This record gives sequence, C-alpha cells and structure tokens, in this order.
Amino acid sequence: MKIERLSQDKIRIFLTFDDLSERGIQKDDMWQEIPKVHELFTEMMDQAYNELGFDATGPLAVEVFALPAQGMVVIVTRGKYDHQQYSHLTEDELPEEVYEMEVTLEESDTIVYAFSDIEVLIEAAHVLRVHITEAGKLYHYKDKWVLYLEPDDLDSSKHSSLIAVLAEFGISTSYTQAVLDEYGKVIIEENAVKVLCTHFKRHDS
Repeated sequence: MKIERLSQDKIRIFLTFDDLSERGIQKDDMWQEIPKVHELFTEMMDQAYNELGFDATGPLAVEVFALPAQGMVVIVTRGKYDHQQYSHLTEDELPEEVYEMEVTLEESDTIVYAFSDIEVLIEAAHVLRVHITEAGKLYHYKDKWVLYLEPDDLDSSKHSSLIAVLAEFGISTSYTQAVLDEYGKVIIEENAVKVLCTHFKRHDS
C-alpha cells in the first residue's frame, strides 16, 4: 500500500491486488458497505495520518480506479464540516468520525505510468522494447514524464510482463487521457517506446 499527498485535502492510495487478497477482499467488494472494506478504509486512513498527517475527520469523497493487472488507485478528498448541520450540538456531541463516504468506481483498461526522471524512463523504454512494438504516447505533466498505453495497441498476453517492468521503474497513476491532453504537454504523439529507444541510448551502454 503506497500513499501520497496530492494537495492539502487530497491523497492518493495505491493498492495492489496482493493488498486486497491479503485482507480477503475482491475487486468488486470495494464499493460495497461490508465490514472488511470498512476495516481496510480505516487502515488506509490510519496510515495516511501516520505517514502524511492527513486527518480524515469530516466528509470524504472516495474515488476508486480499477487498473488492469495492477490493483487499484483510491483518491480520497476531504470535504469541510457543514457547521450549520452540527450547530445545535455541543462540542461533546460532535461526531468523532464523519465518514460520509461518497464512493465512485471507475474501471480503466489503459496503462498509465509516471516517471520523475527522464533517464529512468529511457531505461524502462529499452526494457519494454521487447514487449512493445508500436504503442505509447508520452506526456509531460506535473513535472513528470507520463507514458500512456492503450490496451488495443498491446498484446494482452503480455500485460503482466509490461506492468512488472513499468512498476519497477515508474508509478502507476489514474490520469485520464482527457486530463493529460488538456493540462499536459504531448512530447511524443505515438510509438513513444520505439522513439525513445531510437533517440536515446541506455545510460549504461
């Protein structure tokens, strides 16, 4: 389980399928109100508080993005107390936890990984080259290099191999193509892996 802060009121949690299976949770359980999912959520919020000082009291919006063969990305956004709602209560009567969890689930087949260092991306591209021939779009977004892969351009039997390589070098993200097109900068329009390998040598070669 990896947790990172996106802003003062927003965090992103990456759960692998191992994280879920260890807790006896199936992917389809994630948007159901069942005790083990609530326990997982409580565990995530405890870890977020311990690692990032993220206080999860107050209404929370939870977005769950299911990623192919990788796991899930959970975006938690902290809202504000509706003070009018609690204005008639004394301080002792205020609820300790207001998990007004508004959960939305999105499933994506696209594979999107971010790299903070161009050298690491180049190294990854050379390793990926044996798996990918004609695929990949490269963006620059939020000071990161983002490799966007459409499933239709990939051999589905190689998904797990691809993801193993990508996870070693980069970080899985839930950026959509719409967000990347609007806010990011397109660096390589198509065949990004091949173009990177053609123009850049591996650091150790």
